[in-house]
Amino acid sequence: MDPQPRVAVIGAGAAGLATLKALADEGVTAVCFEAGDHVGGLWVYGAAGSPAYRTLHLNTSRTRTEFADHPMPADWPDYPDHTRIAGWLASYADRFGLREAIRLRHTVERVGPGPGDRWTVHADGPDGPVHVTVDAVVVANGHNRVPKPPDPRPAGACTARQMHSHAYRGPEQLAGRRVLVVGGGNSAMDIAVDASYVAERTLLSLRRGVWVVPKHLLGRPSDTLNGALARRLPWRLRQRISQTLLTATVGAPARHGLPAPAHGFLQDHPTLSDGLLSRLAHGEIEVRPGIAGFDGDRVTFTDGRSDEVDLIVWCTGYRVRMPFLAPPLVGDDADTLPLYRHVFHPDVPGLAFVGLMQSTGAAFPLVEAQAKLVAARLSGRYALPDRNRQHADIRAELRAATARWGQRRPAMRVDFDAYLAQLRRELTVGTRRAARARTAPAPVATAPAGERP
Repeated sequence: MDPQPRVAVIGAGAAGLATLKALADEGVTAVCFEAGDHVGGLWVYGAAGSPAYRTLHLNTSRTRTEFADHPMPADWPDYPDHTRIAGWLASYADRFGLREAIRLRHTVERVGPGPGDRWTVHADGPDGPVHVTVDAVVVANGHNRVPKPPDPRPAGACTARQMHSHAYRGPEQLAGRRVLVVGGGNSAMDIAVDASYVAERTLLSLRRGVWVVPKHLLGRPSDTLNGALARRLPWRLRQRISQTLLTATVGAPARHGLPAPAHGFLQDHPTLSDGLLSRLAHGEIEVRPGIAGFDGDRVTFTDGRSDEVDLIVWCTGYRVRMPFLAPPLVGDDADTLPLYRHVFHPDVPGLAFVGLMQSTGAAFPLVEAQAKLVAARLSGRYALPDRNRQHADIRAELRAATARWGQRRPAMRVDFDAYLAQLRRELTVGTRRAARARTAPAPVATAPAGERP
């Protein structure tokens, strides 16, 4: 380990790797603690804590997902599978010499104040406890590792087998069963489609409507169309155009037996699936509303229908957990943590987060841009605004996010294109702030009245 690392990075998934690379570019030494055996985070199929399943592919297109510093091979498909992505992240670590700073199989147990304004990180590794004192800590451990149970949980006793999507690995777990998939996100749609080929029967329960987007529209990856609009139009106008295009090409959700969304397009994370609409059209997936209750192996839905099931797959998302940080640092709920530009803790200098956001599009370019902002800050090239300005901006962004996304994690929500542009502007503006601070004349000390200087 570097005898004097200046920064500790927690996690060696995409966010942690991007952070290490950005820090190295700025000449800032770092050590990274990764609990798993491999770099790549959730994309490493079969790794401890990874939610990856065998049929997992990107749900954002290759060109909109790749790092600017490390493009994916041009001959790859538009939506690569998890094996390619895990290998690509590993090649990123190799290309930029990041592995020397990474300590695999090291679980961070506690992060706390150290001497002066520094931090002490306590980790447990294969050779015993490790303690390191650093100037700053960057949390990049992801937020898709702790399954969130259904809330509220339906009434009644259920005798059917139950599992969270986090434990799903492949269609063999569904074969021959009467499967109920609960949820409207990308994993739910993937699992329902998998089940429709091997299960005796497949039901899909949705408490609220979602916009289902095919992975290609007009012969192009669908997210590239929205990206082209985003560079020119505000999101409300993009919403009308995109929603009209989607309805004209694939039909409204109700046309496929799905509940009508209460929100407009671009007001929630998009659900991308090529297979779902086809399997619905063939009757291989049956849609149900929310669950009203259980009675043994029978599930009753809110419209009064009931069905017998053998297996329930809860696709109900994840909790944000950072158990190594003391509660005063993260508050009652980490997904409401107020952060300046979704990166910097306004009240705790030296604590930053990379990847603690939920994007309407890809994540990798955003964590790359966040990492560059953090690295510039720690090198002194970028300066934050004063604390009051940070808090004012956080409040304004939360109001705007709540108006757009409601109460569905507004503090974490970002519009991919708008946020990427914001981070680039922030780096430019913050670099000017730092330059002004370096060239400003030092304040002249004056003696109190009645005393000689």
